[in-house]
Amino acid sequence: MKELQEILKAYDVANQENKKSALVTVVHLDGSSYRRPGARMLVNDDGRITGAISGGCLEGDALKKALFAISEQKHTLFTYDTSKADDSEMGIHLGCDGIIQVLFEYIDSDKIDNPIELLRKALANQQNAVIVTLFDLNNNQNNQYGTCLLLEENGTISGDIPLLCFKEYILNDSSIALKNERSEFKQYQFEQINTTAFFEFIQPPISLVVLGAGNDAIPLMKFADILGWDFRIIDRRSTHANKERFPSASQIVVCTPDVALDYIPVHNRTFFVLVTHSYRCDLQMLKSLSSSSLPYIGILGPKKKFDKMLSDFQQDVFELSQDKISTIYSPTGLDIGAETPEEIALSIIAEIQSVLAGKMGGMLKMKNEVIHSRGSLDIQIKDVKVCNEL
Repeated sequence: MKELQEILKAYDVANQENKKSALVTVVHLDGSSYRRPGARMLVNDDGRITGAISGGCLEGDALKKALFAISEQKHTLFTYDTSKADDSEMGIHLGCDGIIQVLFEYIDSDKIDNPIELLRKALANQQNAVIVTLFDLNNNQNNQYGTCLLLEENGTISGDIPLLCFKEYILNDSSIALKNERSEFKQYQFEQINTTAFFEFIQPPISLVVLGAGNDAIPLMKFADILGWDFRIIDRRSTHANKERFPSASQIVVCTPDVALDYIPVHNRTFFVLVTHSYRCDLQMLKSLSSSSLPYIGILGPKKKFDKMLSDFQQDVFELSQDKISTIYSPTGLDIGAETPEEIALSIIAEIQSVLAGKMGGMLKMKNEVIHSRGSLDIQIKDVKVCNEL
């Protein structure tokens, strides 16, 4: 998410300077790669790069191809085969073992729904969305239609499908990807016409809400800023909760925990962390959050602190359901031996990321399977039998 935000900023600057741009996107992968489909970078005609499509091994060659796309004002698709034992033929040294399909799109700033503007809309409305990108895997010399459609959760559609023959199918499959909340690949075929569609599921940024504006919260803000998360801070002390201490916070709320939710927007991608060092404040906040459907509530402090909270709830005839207890992480953070505020913040952010990804947060060296599932890259082939709009 942070990468897309930076790409949008860089594009706006380039436009102001009357510079032309190309968007470079990993659209498919067979095997291993440092980046997954949806990784992007922006290239300006002066050679400036924002974002990345690999760990640094592809960017040099991709820069040349992006400049060519700008000069020709056309979209192109290129295959990087990093599975070869000798990759010196491309003049680059690749450390992965996969076949990477990379799309180079010239950005026409005069088009209202060019790829950059579709991405901007996808991020602007704070809702789930699907971006559709069309390319021809069978022949990279054919026309590459590129990023052409955005479907938002509220039903708004931006852009259009240039291949009328497949339009109805692609719109329907966009809705399915949005409903399933996952990215998918489909290949459509009708006689000699075919195209591959990348349905990229995009979610709004994570909202990290921290109760307690002490020194523990400052590195949490910095990590959130690096990741492109929305950061909000709550504290009853204006001497602590202020813009000087939390310059990148999107919201600073000075109030007591019992009324905090009157000011903070909460949705299913809102993560709360309680770091007040005050048992009473954390207890008040936890009571307020008990009826909210949150994926994560982290509480700083020993396990016996949370045990006491549960006991106090029972005495107050206030019971937390098992489903709610399963979303409470106390002590908060992964077990990495953290002691300093920075180390503790790292462990908390890492735990939140593991919850987001549905992972346990163990060491990769202990995994027996691949790091990322390959099944999500499967392409479903759909034969279109009837087409009346050629």
